[in-house]
Amino acid sequence: MREVVVHGWPYFVAGLGLLMSLLTSGHAIIYKRDSRAAVGWVGLVWLAPFVGPLLYVLLGINRIHRKAAGIRGDECEHMASVASFTCSPVDLANHLPDGHGHLASLAQVGEQLTRLPLLTGNRVDVLCDGDQAYPAMIEAIEAAERSVSLTSYIFDNDRAGRRFVEALAAAVRRGVQVRVLIDAIGARYSIPPVTQNLRAQGVRVARFMPSNVPWTTPYVNLRSHRKILVADGRVGFTGGMNIREGSMLSLNSEHPARDVHFRVTGPVVQELQATFVEDWYFTTGERLSGDGWFAPAEDVGSVIARGVPDGPDKHYDTMRMAFHAALSVAQRSVRIITPYFLPDAALISTLNTCAMRGVPVDIILPETNNLKMVAWASMAQMWQVLEWGCRVWLTPPPFDHTKLFVVDGAWSMIGSSNWDPRSLRLNFEFGVECYGVELAKRLDALAELRMREARRLTLEEVNGRSLPVQLRDGGARLFAPYL
Repeated sequence: MREVVVHGWPYFVAGLGLLMSLLTSGHAIIYKRDSRAAVGWVGLVWLAPFVGPLLYVLLGINRIHRKAAGIRGDECEHMASVASFTCSPVDLANHLPDGHGHLASLAQVGEQLTRLPLLTGNRVDVLCDGDQAYPAMIEAIEAAERSVSLTSYIFDNDRAGRRFVEALAAAVRRGVQVRVLIDAIGARYSIPPVTQNLRAQGVRVARFMPSNVPWTTPYVNLRSHRKILVADGRVGFTGGMNIREGSMLSLNSEHPARDVHFRVTGPVVQELQATFVEDWYFTTGERLSGDGWFAPAEDVGSVIARGVPDGPDKHYDTMRMAFHAALSVAQRSVRIITPYFLPDAALISTLNTCAMRGVPVDIILPETNNLKMVAWASMAQMWQVLEWGCRVWLTPPPFDHTKLFVVDGAWSMIGSSNWDPRSLRLNFEFGVECYGVELAKRLDALAELRMREARRLTLEEVNGRSLPVQLRDGGARLFAPYL
């Protein structure tokens, strides 16, 4: 027997390596939409036995199938309250001012992508930096009587985070149902993690897709980047702002960051809550329902809006396709503010086509990025948008984490999505598409302020980089799908 083991183990190892390569390359061939990605992965799993298949399992499987936790049962009864606020693409044209009827086609795209209704009667307030956003969010938590749901990618255990912990703990002591969901990777941004603090205070907290060992949760690359807070099912907050002291410029932290967040009220808050409910159910198995979580919808404003969930599940590619659609219908102006700009070839083509049609396309980025490799990779492909007329603006410090997309002064996409492959293909994101001239004017004014403070990047500057810098930037771009 020992002889069999001694002489047979090389054949066993070789057979195991062959089986792993066959299974992973077969999966890549069947499920990878991009043929170049499929070729790359197949080459890796055969050229690097064991290592290649392991990397594919950890980083290459970019889709998961989640049990539907959507809106059913008791949730359906409460979502039924938004029925009187639904707005069809045809009806939307009647709500838009003269000269903006072409944007109604975006509503049809959004309906097909999300299967969620467009809703009238909403109000969206712009909150700049944590200095405005955090007090408003904490005020909503302190006023809550029934429920608070909060999800964030990063929730730091710092001066800002501890204020939220105190407010959430006080809500629990008042008898409010509180649920907090933090991404498992984002929870590790501070030591000790804030989850310990929350649990010690009696707050129900869970980590989204913990990945301590790859065989229990193999999707280490798929993270929840969503930021949603809902109080009593009536007041919601969303955008791109994490919970960390750097977002509060008044605290003079070591790494300050400008940002914009949004307070949302009206029927669309139901869609924010439904997204949280699904994520919470997926993570914990607990179904949240009832009046405390889904309050009756009320007309509170003039913004027509729809929640846009995006992620590597049933909502795969939703945000990227929404970006394409918005650029395709733009006629007057496009304003994009994003901290990370690594669009794929198709999105670059759509941006360029938009600019070539005569639509001013302004892309506003931070001059100094908090992720150097992202900045290098972004610069490596910047010539591709500059040569066809897109205008790129670089804002001075502090680092700008803002995420905005405004088209023709009437359509806005707010939320957590960046313009990079990780955000548009791998992460769970959430946005709200908004139709409203007043809101768009406010966001356009914010973009114009950023541009006045910024300097314009030229094609000559990009082409004039030294050879070592070009090689560095080009090397970083090779890792663009996972930056």
